[in-house]
Amino acid sequence: MGFFSKLKEGLKKTRESVVGQINTMLSTYTTVDEELFEDLEELLVMGDVGMDTANLICGKLRVRVKEKRITDPQKITDEIAEISAEILSENNEMVLGTKPSVILVIGVNGVGKTTSIGKIANYYVQQGKKVTLAAADTFRAAAIDQLRIWAERSGADIVAQGEGSDPAAVVFDAIASAKAKGSDIVIVDTAGRLHNKKHLMDELAKIRRVIDRELPDADKESLLVLDATTGQNAVNQASEFAKATGITGIVLTKLDGTAKGGVVLAIKQTLGISVKFIGVGEKVDDLQPFDPLEFSKALFAKDE
Repeated sequence: MGFFSKLKEGLKKTRESVVGQINTMLSTYTTVDEELFEDLEELLVMGDVGMDTANLICGKLRVRVKEKRITDPQKITDEIAEISAEILSENNEMVLGTKPSVILVIGVNGVGKTTSIGKIANYYVQQGKKVTLAAADTFRAAAIDQLRIWAERSGADIVAQGEGSDPAAVVFDAIASAKAKGSDIVIVDTAGRLHNKKHLMDELAKIRRVIDRELPDADKESLLVLDATTGQNAVNQASEFAKATGITGIVLTKLDGTAKGGVVLAIKQTLGISVKFIGVGEKVDDLQPFDPLEFSKALFAKDE
């Protein structure tokens, strides 16, 4: 099964819940009028798209309907799909042009952070890149062990110390190892943290300083891992983290287990942060770079 098929299947709950309700609503209309737009906006908000994004979509839709002289309500869904793809476009590509480049991964416990790192490592190894993992989540021995397993599974190198070690020291060693071995990418696992835990945020700042000092000219991505099943809470979480620390992109996991896939639109529109990777399953290749056009196609696809 190709990734588009997995994505389409993974978004089935969202499609049935959100798009299904939109299509049902549209079938009750014979003309495109203001009442239709009001009903559509309400359904979009209920689908975890968020009020601001629902307003934006309906605003763009009003313009398109007027310009294209659309009178058939059944043509509205295709327009929404195109508008969604437009909103999600821009800055989805990972910027990793230097050797080595660094991917710093943050997020609260339970969102699938370490697993996502393993899958991202596997993706880049499959692309022919040499990857070094830095096991800087030293608060949990289980996280270090889990990352070791992913390193073996994916063919990545790993630099780790014992539980309770200084995370910044692990990162320092990982960068030194990456330089010595000619790694293309260093991926840093960090302790699960909340944005308001000052000592953990201070530790994150220390890790960043080490990276900036040791690799001042390197391309750096800071990815926040979010659990799609939390819906609007994921948007709030991203907002708080964005205030506390720089974020260049989102890794959105567990989309296959939720009807709240519309949260992708809310994150991009509300925060201006692009989704860089998307997860729709448990397998190693079920986390892939985010493609806004494919996402919109899969979300609004018609089920056979």
